[in-house]
Amino acid sequence: MGTLWYNGSIYTMIKEADRVEALFSEDGVIVDTGSLTYLKQEYAGNISREIDLKGQTMLPGLVDSHLHLVGHGERLLRLDLSLLEGREAVLRILKEKCAVTPAGKWIVAEGWNENEWTIPDLILRDDLDAISTEHPIVLKRICRHALVVNSCALMAADIMEDAAEPAGGVICRYPDGRLNGLLKESQAQNLILDSLPGIDQDYIETALEEAIADAYKLGLTGGHTEDLHYYNGFEPTYEAFKSVIEDKGMAFRANLLVHHEALEDMLAAGGRYQEGTRYIKFDSMKIFTDGSLGGHTALLSEPYADQSGTNGVAIFTETELHQWVQKARQAGMPIAAHAIGDLAFEYVLDAIEAFPPKFGLHDRLIHAQIVRPDLLERAAVLPVIFDIQPGFVPSDFPWVEEKVPAKLLATSYAWKTYLRMGIICAGGSDAPIEPLNPIFGIHAAVTRAKTNSEDAGYNLAERLTVFEAFSLYTKGSAAAIGQEKRRGRIIKGYDADFTVFDVDVFAVDPEELLKAEAVMTVIDDRIMYQKNNSCKKSKPNAKWLDGFLLSRNVWKEGRL
Repeated sequence: MGTLWYNGSIYTMIKEADRVEALFSEDGVIVDTGSLTYLKQEYAGNISREIDLKGQTMLPGLVDSHLHLVGHGERLLRLDLSLLEGREAVLRILKEKCAVTPAGKWIVAEGWNENEWTIPDLILRDDLDAISTEHPIVLKRICRHALVVNSCALMAADIMEDAAEPAGGVICRYPDGRLNGLLKESQAQNLILDSLPGIDQDYIETALEEAIADAYKLGLTGGHTEDLHYYNGFEPTYEAFKSVIEDKGMAFRANLLVHHEALEDMLAAGGRYQEGTRYIKFDSMKIFTDGSLGGHTALLSEPYADQSGTNGVAIFTETELHQWVQKARQAGMPIAAHAIGDLAFEYVLDAIEAFPPKFGLHDRLIHAQIVRPDLLERAAVLPVIFDIQPGFVPSDFPWVEEKVPAKLLATSYAWKTYLRMGIICAGGSDAPIEPLNPIFGIHAAVTRAKTNSEDAGYNLAERLTVFEAFSLYTKGSAAAIGQEKRRGRIIKGYDADFTVFDVDVFAVDPEELLKAEAVMTVIDDRIMYQKNNSCKKSKPNAKWLDGFLLSRNVWKEGRL
């Protein structure tokens, strides 16, 4: 018995402006589309539920192609610094937090970004020591490629003044040689993060529940998420995903990128590429090849314009990178390589050309921000997908123009150029680095401008159409996991995953996109989120009613 969906603008995403009047789904699959009259006659005996969309807009379910789901949940649970406008505001809120926190308890805050401050002076160890010498304090930068701590945290992690700098990591110091509390890249950050308390199974599951509930509210039916290495290792994190998504019934299409250091654990547990549970699948092997632009650790082919003494950080040597790609191939897996700088991007292309993926598979280059024309030409003929984050444009400009040499910026963040060259692109947020809301990313792709700003935008020739922008989160995300023949469009035989908006997102002015709000999120034919009972329901069956009651009574507008 199935569901009839009707009376809405149902966009198939097969091509621009293509719509159907109604569709019939059953057992988690789109059975047929067509006119309402035809579907009622053809499937009269099988329709157990009818959903009146009341003129609202249905799309294939939106999927975030790159995020850190547990990390997003942590951000929802922790002190959020991302909206604070300066170092004084950060120090003030930390002082208030310390005043109500027992001595000895860790204080972890997320999201500081000095590039958004009027005066971009960093907060360092001595500043935090002035706040508290009784609480270990950890402030994670928005990019998560840098953090800063106080002396109490250094002591708790047993980090001495003469600490050696790990390969691929940076331990920063004051001019007099003392540690200044700033650590860059995971190899250095883990010296602190490995000492954090409270990362147990309940913690991971609570963070996942918060994150998925928030995703429902934003219209996301799935995400390609990278978490398996950071929360007590592979097994506890994977078990948390299974507990929340499968056992607790929070259906969500979770494709798990496998951090290179978690690969052996996954294989030992019997995990294989594109295998897993009903909603959870193992995906590509994730490799970090460089850092971030904000932290001057993205690997460029030329020195930074504002720090001529560095061109970034190579996480691996070229030989090591090739060895990791070989390991992925031996496991039958594509790679998903974090590459922000053009030299890191070049190293990844070299590795892919030396060790191409199995026929039919695609590697993905995550971020693909600073890219030279010669590298684009090479990428266009390789089996690669660019996993882009449109929200990086309004977030990174104009400060990125001060850091990156001008000639390297000419073909960077060039989403339109990538598509014109025939490169498949998928769209993600990199949450918690940027907001999870896909509408923010879509607005950024279409306008290339900050929200609530009078600025015209940045490199407007690279703006996408609204259709192209939504395609990143539907067809593009499906292609990135090899599911382009099953997801990303409203077609017979495809999964019954849908996102319903309160307005026609293809008919409004681009500036009005930010007002679009998800009112229903459907996964596997189950309504996992519904705002204010916005769509009329009839003939509910027991299976659907269970999902609806969970959505209404437990998640309440998409949050705990």
